Amino acid sequence: MALGLYHYLREVWKNRREDPALQKLWKQRLIEWRRQPSIVRVEHPTRLDRARALGYKAKQGVIVVRVRVRKGGLNRPRPNKGRRPKRMGVYGYAPAKPTRLIAEERAARKYPNMEVLNSYYVAEDGMYKWYEVILVDRSHPAVCRDKELKWICEKHNRGRAFRGLTSAGKKMRGLRKTRGLRGTHKYKWKKKQKERELKKRHEASRGARLIAPDEIREKYHHGDLQ
Repeated sequence: MALGLYHYLREVWKNRREDPALQKLWKQRLIEWRRQPSIVRVEHPTRLDRARALGYKAKQGVIVVRVRVRKGGLNRPRPNKGRRPKRMGVYGYAPAKPTRLIAEERAARKYPNMEVLNSYYVAEDGMYKWYEVILVDRSHPAVCRDKELKWICEKHNRGRAFRGLTSAGKKMRGLRKTRGLRGTHKYKWKKKQKERELKKRHEASRGARLIAPDEIREKYHHGDLQ
């Protein structure tokens, strides 16, 4: 069976560290990318096979942005006043979000009229990581008419990157992990929906009282239950 173009692109990406010519090319790219701004719009995806797999289309209303994110923990400046080392507040500050999600949020802030479709890893060095984020214009007619992209034009899909609805956000929320059927996202959603219908699940903040059924609530108000 004949293999397609994207198969060979994936093979080149997997073996990029073994070919001396590709190593030299990536070294030149990283030198150039370090001198550029942290958020740069690119004409064509660096990894075309990965971009197409995540929903990219070369059409109006769809762009690709390369975002640079700093690696490592969030260490603070060392204070010059007296205190013991434990209370210096210098080490142990790690970001609660993955760098890929941080890149998506920064791209969404840079282009407020567009929504994040997905993102993928591109490169890294000792200090930075680069990701390419696929952005879609939610009000463009070419996107709203597309059968595969028109879902993103709906109102409830606004701000996907900030609400943990992208692939990186769902992975951070633990929705990609599973321990059998009862650990899947679909099973958890059905369980929560059933609890809401039976009024056994409270959606308020932590510490709020449990929403009990109507019969128990009436007994409580009449003084039968303490």
